[in-house]
Amino acid sequence: MMRKIFWDDPYQTELDTHVAKAHDNEVLFSETIAYSFSGGQESDKATVNNIPILNSRMEDTLIYYTLPDEHGLKVGDAVHMSIDWPRRYRLMRLHFAAELILEIITQKFHFEKVGAHIAESKARIDFKSDENIKSTFDIVLAEYNRIIESDLPIHKDFSDVATQRRFWKIEGFAQVPCGGTHVKSTGEVGFISLKRDRPGKGIERVEIRLMNN
Repeated sequence: MMRKIFWDDPYQTELDTHVAKAHDNEVLFSETIAYSFSGGQESDKATVNNIPILNSRMEDTLIYYTLPDEHGLKVGDAVHMSIDWPRRYRLMRLHFAAELILEIITQKFHFEKVGAHIAESKARIDFKSDENIKSTFDIVLAEYNRIIESDLPIHKDFSDVATQRRFWKIEGFAQVPCGGTHVKSTGEVGFISLKRDRPGKGIERVEIRLMNN
């Protein structure tokens, strides 16, 4: 089973590992620190021996990375992997900001989530609703800010090791299935601004930006 160090230590930015499989321009490593797009969270930008990773895909519990043609790597080769840390850190913080906003809105107003995306500059969550979701923002932000100011620990673990399903948990608030990368505590996430958009009929979008990058 491929060891995903971005779960064990999402703050690790460098890794020495080995090539487990190589076919054309797709490579599998025995361990990895490079997160692959999942659950709306964008992939890390990363290099292997200074070769840029162009893309990645999940297959069962494995991550296959696409490298440029003629990368020259073969099974057994020792490699050095590095990620773009400023990008990862912003993604981690925005990811959890979005998780908190989603959970608060779901708990208090029961809107149905129909989509989400976490990029480096902002996150968004789409809800099925004909109501103007902006009317909830004062209540949502008050609860969000309370959680941030409390600097609560964020517990992460496997709910099923075999299938590599994971969750995050804040005592007294929620336990949520999630396989993304997470910071250690809510205080680290920081304060945010919210903006309402309406991308389609019956869809309300909440855009989330960090106040301090």
